[in-house]
Amino acid sequence: MTAASQLTGHWLDEFSKRLACDPWLKDLRERAFARFSSLGFPTTHDEEWRFTNVSRIARATFPVAGADTLRIYPDPVRQLTAAEAAAHLARYAAFDRNAFTALNTAFLTEATLLLVPAGAVVERPIEITFETQDATSAHPRTLIVVGADAHCTIVETYHGAGSYFTNAVTEIVAGDRSVVDHYKLQRESLHAFHVASMQAQIGRSANFSTHNISLGAALTRNDVGVVLAEGSDSTVNGLYIAGGSQHVDNHTVIDHAMPHGSSRELYKGILDGQAAAVFNGRILVRKDAQKTDSKQTNKNLVLSEGAVIYTKPELQILADDVRCTHGATIGQLDAEALFYLQSRGIGARQARSLLTWAFAQDVVDRIKVQTLRDSLERILFEKFHEHAEY
Repeated sequence: MTAASQLTGHWLDEFSKRLACDPWLKDLRERAFARFSSLGFPTTHDEEWRFTNVSRIARATFPVAGADTLRIYPDPVRQLTAAEAAAHLARYAAFDRNAFTALNTAFLTEATLLLVPAGAVVERPIEITFETQDATSAHPRTLIVVGADAHCTIVETYHGAGSYFTNAVTEIVAGDRSVVDHYKLQRESLHAFHVASMQAQIGRSANFSTHNISLGAALTRNDVGVVLAEGSDSTVNGLYIAGGSQHVDNHTVIDHAMPHGSSRELYKGILDGQAAAVFNGRILVRKDAQKTDSKQTNKNLVLSEGAVIYTKPELQILADDVRCTHGATIGQLDAEALFYLQSRGIGARQARSLLTWAFAQDVVDRIKVQTLRDSLERILFEKFHEHAEY
């Protein structure tokens, strides 16, 4: 056993302080902690974690304090009852093989549990903001069940100050023929650790999209999983920007479980300084998922000699009547484009910023929530135009 897999004693001490809860939740939490204790923290000997070393998280002793949470959910969205929550919670984000999901489930107390009623068209976004305090750990849990034929938008934001650990799990259930547009903006402190899992279960003929924007944290790990039903459609997009010594790891799994499903995935990364990034995107087409149409793309812009990207797109196809493609690129700014801009009187730094912005704009333009897109454009403007490393 390695040091990283042995350092679970602190969490046992924290778990012993857990608050009282309903019997069904108590049983779930106890099973999750037992599984976490059995698994231990992952190490670089684990295939899924071989480029991401979490020993700094394993050695940390952040007390569990919970995140400050702001929830805005317009009518007719309501909170799930205990019985409704019990029918779905931990069913999609399974903790049998993921130690961080097990740890989150073990500390499940004040979760965000919401229901969008069948047939509802929710015009305003459901907004959930998590702020983790310095020198603490938080394990935010979100479950949103969207009824059949309902339409909604979900915006998750994560931020904080100082050194801390955010370990988040989100489960989304999209009912038959529903339309769900999901966004996650991660703006953690550059001294923080952020580990998150988002698992979506998509109903028959439903349309689900998720957009994952990672800007902060010293170490980030995002696991995104989508399971499609018959005739459902999924869009999985991401943008990650890292500089200095930041490390960001994105693992995605798009599971075509039934026929006539379609998926589109676009992840883009911008790396500078000594930053490192990982992209592992897996598309699984099961035996019964005939007529699947799936495309995956990962593009990376490396702005310095010290930055590194590990990219691994995967296709696992068990059906024979499908159309699936994948691809990955790693490159630098186009020297001819830089020369062209400078020949038109644009300074070298500004030309570099313009081309970097153009690379990111493809993902930003896909964000339909105007306020979120405006906010992200301001953030990126500051990154690309005011900081010397860009």
